[in-house]
Amino acid sequence: MVAIIKINPRLHTSMYFFLSRLSFADFCYSSIIAPKTMVNLMVEDRTISFVDCVMQYFFFCTFVVTESFLLLVMAYDHFVAICNPLLYMVSMPQRLCVTLVVGSYVWGTTCSLTFTCSVRKLSFQGSNTIDHFFCEFSSLLSLSCSDTYLNQLLLFIFSTFNEVSTLCIILLSYVFIVVTILKMRSACCRCRAFSTCASHLTAISIFHGTILFLCCVPNSTTSRHTVKVASVFYTVVTPMLNPLIYSLKNKDVKDTVSKSMGSKLFSY
Repeated sequence: MVAIIKINPRLHTSMYFFLSRLSFADFCYSSIIAPKTMVNLMVEDRTISFVDCVMQYFFFCTFVVTESFLLLVMAYDHFVAICNPLLYMVSMPQRLCVTLVVGSYVWGTTCSLTFTCSVRKLSFQGSNTIDHFFCEFSSLLSLSCSDTYLNQLLLFIFSTFNEVSTLCIILLSYVFIVVTILKMRSACCRCRAFSTCASHLTAISIFHGTILFLCCVPNSTTSRHTVKVASVFYTVVTPMLNPLIYSLKNKDVKDTVSKSMGSKLFSY
């Protein structure tokens, strides 16, 4: 998606600017988890040092939080495009788009640093077995011999704020979007507007649906397997599906791919 958007000048708009950054975040946080997981499936030595484990969690947390806020930024972009189409170029200048993306990364890094620093202060004795397929925060807390009350409180506060704030603003944006679409007189315009939002709504449903499901799973030994399976969705499946979700119904993206493949085949 990043390459396709870079190739086609017609895709150099704010909507595709945000989409390319979302695709980059998908690529980064799935690449942090998937390679190590695949290696662990094939080798007997599955050890990882404490520093490597903390670094894995730091980068993973950074990109996951960033992605949740990028989805929020994209919802705002859709809101402006549909509710104020005549002022779209004025309301979404390049400087504002860059600021929103940088702000998402800054907040993602802030949350990740907070959690990582809190883990660094915990005590771990001897070798430990992480009951997960990657260095997940709650799994690390369960292995510590220190008091983890403050860590759990930080996790609850930041996780609740991130999930509730992003989801509420996204839902509010789409309430205004749906109201605006229903007021359109042309059926063609309504279909086009709904089609524009369909891919984003699908990505939001998968990403936030998985996170909300994980929040509802009780914290018990029997539910750990369910948590691991659900974690696969937002660490591997969601990043894999997002490029397909945004490309299958997008004519400009499909045309760019067809032209690129056609020119390469012709050159040979």
